[in-house]
Amino acid sequence: MINFLMNLLWLFLGGWTTALSWFASSLFMVISIVGIPWARAAFNIALLNLWPFGSSVRTRTSNDIGTGSLGFIGNIIWFVFCGWWLAALHIFWGLLFCITIIGLPWGLQHFKLAKISLAPIGKKIIFT
Repeated sequence: MINFLMNLLWLFLGGWTTALSWFASSLFMVISIVGIPWARAAFNIALLNLWPFGSSVRTRTSNDIGTGSLGFIGNIIWFVFCGWWLAALHIFWGLLFCITIIGLPWGLQHFKLAKISLAPIGKKIIFT
């Protein structure tokens, strides 16, 4: 019940805007054709931005393109072009939120988002 309430508060205080931005980014990646390999990763980040409390990030175990060597190369390209600064932004916000006890839960969610922002290809979101 507490995760549900925290997620509602997260959405109300701005989580819906970041999730919507990631969903739009995912759509633009698919439309551009060049970004198709990264569209699923952006969609997963959007899902995590939509409902972060109680959710976890797991590595996919199936043998598909995103979990093999092409996924590794895709993660390197992602990291070089956008992963490092996305993670840096989430770490900044996480540290800012962790200054106070009240902001600590939100700071921890930003650290979770920073981790997936570094290399999101081959990951899946588990909602509990």
